[in-house]
Amino acid sequence: CKILRCNSEYVAATLHLRGPDRGAAFCTALRSYSLCTRRTARTCRGDLAFHSAVHGIEDLMIQNNCSKEGPTAPPQPQPPAPNPHGFESLNICDYERSFLYKHGRPPGFQHCAAFGDPHIRTFHDDFHTCRVEGSWPLLDNNYLFVQATSSPVAKGSNATVTSKLTIIFKNMKECIDQKVYQAELDNVPAAFQDGSVNGGARPGGSSLAILERSPGRHVEIRADYIGTTIAVRQAGRQLSFSIRAAEEVARAFTEEQDLQLCVGGCPRSQRMSRSPRGRGRVPAETAQALCREMLPVEDVYFQSCVFDVVTSGDANFTMAAHGALEDARLFLPDAEKLHIFQ
Repeated sequence: CKILRCNSEYVAATLHLRGPDRGAAFCTALRSYSLCTRRTARTCRGDLAFHSAVHGIEDLMIQNNCSKEGPTAPPQPQPPAPNPHGFESLNICDYERSFLYKHGRPPGFQHCAAFGDPHIRTFHDDFHTCRVEGSWPLLDNNYLFVQATSSPVAKGSNATVTSKLTIIFKNMKECIDQKVYQAELDNVPAAFQDGSVNGGARPGGSSLAILERSPGRHVEIRADYIGTTIAVRQAGRQLSFSIRAAEEVARAFTEEQDLQLCVGGCPRSQRMSRSPRGRGRVPAETAQALCREMLPVEDVYFQSCVFDVVTSGDANFTMAAHGALEDARLFLPDAEKLHIFQ
């Protein structure tokens, strides 16, 4: 059974395809992957990895709106032969590739975001607006610790915004040294606290890297060794956080690590209604018009935008909701879950 060869050819064809413009090339690679599995069907009929790959291809074709008819990619050059210690040691710092090799299918991913007031979109697609003040953990697992510090959006207001983010990438074998990233209002650096821009001097140090998307306003941190990407943005007087995490990474925590806003959302006592009450700093009709310019679909991102503009009087909050929606568009594995309506 040559299913592992099909898997490795698919990985090689899609390894560098990222972002919203990958569509046609990604579909071509999936059709080629499907063709390869059909050619091995006779000898692989009893192989679990083969059946897992077939189902995984079908799911990915549906999620990415790929047609079964169309061009297929030419076979990729064969990867170099594994070293005497085996494939795993070569790829231990490339999570997606090693997962595909081991399981015969790509890993699953989950998305979480915190932006604006703050509003939390959890890994389970729940959506809460929180009045949390002080420091709260967004994530606390075996690989990552992310803490958001909030302060009042305006004097005398119950609403809060994220004013500081601390992200700790925990020490991992030969991949990375422990790295700490910290962003504050008007200080969104394109480097870790120690001044480095990658995971350090270990063999897999390049599997953790910071990319500056907009100077002082938007950075992306790629942690390929755990199949995870993080975006940190500043819009107006608030910070936002978005993450695309491998399912295995998102679930790697114990019962003691039970308070994680990305997992359970806001505690019930800290949740707020997004219906503006009392006198806001901007009329609701004005806020709706401003938000509609950036967010034509009246989903929870639109509702959050209106709430934030009414509460704060700051039109820059339209950019916070828009940025969170753009991150979700990029990070969500299932495009049908992009918009949430409540």
